[in-house]
Amino acid sequence: MFTRLLIGLDGSPNGDEALEQAVLLAKRFKSRLVVVHVRDTYGVGRRTSDSGELLRRAEERVKDAGLSVQTVQKHGDASEELATLARDVDTVFVGRRGRSSPADVLGKTVSALIRIAERTVIVCASKPSPMQACAIAYDGRETAQRALALVARFASVTKSTVHIIHATIDPAIGTMVVGEAEAILSLQGIAFVTHMEHGTPGEAVARVVQRTGCDSLFAGAHMGQRAQVTASHAEEILLHTDIPVVIEP
Repeated sequence: MFTRLLIGLDGSPNGDEALEQAVLLAKRFKSRLVVVHVRDTYGVGRRTSDSGELLRRAEERVKDAGLSVQTVQKHGDASEELATLARDVDTVFVGRRGRSSPADVLGKTVSALIRIAERTVIVCASKPSPMQACAIAYDGRETAQRALALVARFASVTKSTVHIIHATIDPAIGTMVVGEAEAILSLQGIAFVTHMEHGTPGEAVARVVQRTGCDSLFAGAHMGQRAQVTASHAEEILLHTDIPVVIEP
């Protein structure tokens, strides 16, 4: 499930947060980490020497934690390079942008990556989370079903309760949608609590997280025809939360 983790570093505090979250999770699952820095093709960003120092510090941090690590330096578009490297791992960790303006929360790399990656992407919070109280934003669609399968496996290892969050304007329809999730978790012997909320998915998630103290969220990303990929409610949810969001393609 989380045996091989890819972490994208860009020299920012957000990248450092992603590394720390990956280390925390890797200790639990005995994972191997692959730390990568992508330099812009046109030379914008860090110098080669700076990139080497960035990766060296990351390698030391992971080894100090008693974990196995590999470092990789690439040139090109960060989201495309990370998506390509992700094909050989289970999960990609990235940090979100600062909160200076609502439109700038995620940044280009994260927004693109959650659309094109073929593996799970964890967009990390402003500080590492133990990821012990799991929530899932569930709308019944195919990617949400895959996210449900992942959170069920995760909860079975961590022995955590899963909070099912569904935003709806029709309680009857909402009950039918979450009933599937409840049945699956029940069959697997996983404890759960259901929350049906009014409003948008981002607003619903924010309210439940505040009430319950959930420290991690699982969600699906919707895929369109062939290469045309769009994030579902994942980006809106990311705008409303500051906990790790595990996005399942």
